[in-house]
Amino acid sequence: MRRTTRPAPPAPVVTPGRAQPLGARPDTDGVNFSVFAEHATRVELLLFDGHDAPAPSRVITLDPDLHRSYQFWHCHVAGLGAGQVYAYRMDGPAGGKDSGHRFSPQKVLLDPYARANVNTLWERLRAGGPEDNCAYSMRSMVVDLDGYDWEGDEPLRTPHADTVIYELHVGGLTASPSSGVAHPGTFAGVVEKIPYLKELGITAVELLPVFDFDERQVLRTGPDGAPLHNYWGYDPFGFFAPHTAYCSDQRQCTHITEFRDMVKALHRAGIEVILDVVFTHTSEGDENGPTISFRGQGNEAYYHLWPQDRRRYMDFTGRGNAVNANHPAVAKFIIECLHYWVTEHHVDGFRFDLASELSRGAGGSEMEVPPVLWAIEFSGVLSETKIIAEPWGGGGLYQVGRFPGRRWAQWNAPYRDDVRRFVRGEGGLLRAVASRLGGSPDLFGRGGERPTNSVNFVTSHDGFTLNDLVSYDVKHNRANGECDADGAVENFSWNCGVEGPTDAPDVERLRLRQIKNHTALLLLSRGIPMLLAGDEFRNSQGGNNNAHCQDNAVSWLDWDQAEKETDLRRFFREMIALRKRHRALRAPQFFSGRPDGGGRSDGRGHPDVVWHGTRLEQPGWDDPAARALALTLVGLDGGPDLHVLLNMDRTGLDFELPTDRGHGWLRLVDTALPSPQDVLPPDAREMVDNTTYRADGHSVVVLAALPSTG
Repeated sequence: MRRTTRPAPPAPVVTPGRAQPLGARPDTDGVNFSVFAEHATRVELLLFDGHDAPAPSRVITLDPDLHRSYQFWHCHVAGLGAGQVYAYRMDGPAGGKDSGHRFSPQKVLLDPYARANVNTLWERLRAGGPEDNCAYSMRSMVVDLDGYDWEGDEPLRTPHADTVIYELHVGGLTASPSSGVAHPGTFAGVVEKIPYLKELGITAVELLPVFDFDERQVLRTGPDGAPLHNYWGYDPFGFFAPHTAYCSDQRQCTHITEFRDMVKALHRAGIEVILDVVFTHTSEGDENGPTISFRGQGNEAYYHLWPQDRRRYMDFTGRGNAVNANHPAVAKFIIECLHYWVTEHHVDGFRFDLASELSRGAGGSEMEVPPVLWAIEFSGVLSETKIIAEPWGGGGLYQVGRFPGRRWAQWNAPYRDDVRRFVRGEGGLLRAVASRLGGSPDLFGRGGERPTNSVNFVTSHDGFTLNDLVSYDVKHNRANGECDADGAVENFSWNCGVEGPTDAPDVERLRLRQIKNHTALLLLSRGIPMLLAGDEFRNSQGGNNNAHCQDNAVSWLDWDQAEKETDLRRFFREMIALRKRHRALRAPQFFSGRPDGGGRSDGRGHPDVVWHGTRLEQPGWDDPAARALALTLVGLDGGPDLHVLLNMDRTGLDFELPTDRGHGWLRLVDTALPSPQDVLPPDAREMVDNTTYRADGHSVVVLAALPSTG
């Protein structure tokens, strides 16, 4: 019997294609591929039959005479479509002390503009060294963005002054079995928690990095010998691709759909989506790190290199490398990435990690007018998108209150530190606290900015949780495998008398009150408040203030704890609601001390704010021991005047109350009282029958004027 052989499939038709746009773009006939590789001398496009294929089924070598336009290599391959797995190999001039090149034809390279990546076969160590890593490489995947039904969805555009941010980790929100969700640790898991988020009253979620990163990367081993992995995700490699591990089925190419489903569902609940983005460093690390994409395509363009020896990376970020953000090709990459997430995924805003690093120019020096930051500020596509800077970087670069541009909101670290110090009972901070309550005019009032340029926070992912802030005097980071040497040493925390967990009732009562004090101050301050996920139910990391490598119960939210802390959750919920009801707490103007400050026009002639101590109009600004402050706010938009008492002394104090604001005062908040008296809803306010109010030690009180009927 004669054996017949099946003919090989015809080779795909390859034409020159287009240089723009970059990435892999499907059309009716096939896919256009384009990549930036200015100094490459040879580029191969690898086509794989599946995500787990050890070798490419087709290798297309691009002809520079046909497939190169200046800095870009490109081709169109007919017959391909969405789901096609692909990657690159490149060669170029030899690296050396002066060139900065790191071409390696043995390494398989991801497409920097890929909309999805697959890591089925990935072994990080194989991406370093001289050997071929094709069988152990990551690959990119062609994605068709058309056909998704947004059902009329669009970004929400919530005013900055009305925004309340809730910072969360997509995986950690629901990874614990206690979350009770069907798809723990995923975008779909976030969707399942939307009813909880909506009930809390927050208006935006700020997601720790969701760009593709290497969660398998072993950073070091812990004291027990177990490997510690990259958990937070601040070392991305796929800037246009949702993180693979956050998909419910990583093999089905649902990256884009699941991310969009999450955004759409959050928008339906009135919740904006802000992405924490990292354009300052990548997963490729230092000169001993893996070759994943950027260093094998344009090392000298993408990274800051030492002028004396361009084989070595400048490392301002502490992550092994620093992205050369103001190189024209890199700035193009960053801007197009931001536009992509807004136009294609309806993202409402971005928080830029170590944003000051984006102000560095050639040689790593700070630029007076950094092009990429001003391009973001002036972008028409981003004009209604929230842009938030972490306004510091490595090497002492610190730009709080002087960050380039005018539209940028900024993480306000002085707010965090001053409020922490005040609440734990330090004296002599009244001027600083008054500034923080008023939107930090000392930082943002000099250059034409507003209180909404300040993102106020007491806790964030980077540091103690709120429970740990009031439970530990020192960090406890031995589980991170660095002999407790990592993490901030000075946290301005106070353990209330006992280090760590305790059954002592007095200590626990004080800790609970301190949590409420921090929360009340945050939500009474002008600016944009940001809460850390889990603080509303005393989530603890056991005193770990740098849990970047703890993909386990240390970092995962414990939803059993949430069920135990219903009273505290109620306090957070009611304080957010109180902020929403009273525009005087969130007006986007600094206090002026004048009758017209804040826009009141009822003709009574009261200044927009009056400061007091325990006696009216006698704040102890210059008293180094003063721990008590009060203020009276003029109500706005028909709301009542408010009187706020802050007593961070250890003993109770009697505060005089103004008598010229109506027919007395109603109590809204007193953090010294048990739930539900600690914060009262509008229909349960209680009259204050006195001209003074006794505020217990370490407490915050809010009163509302009962308007005159005459």
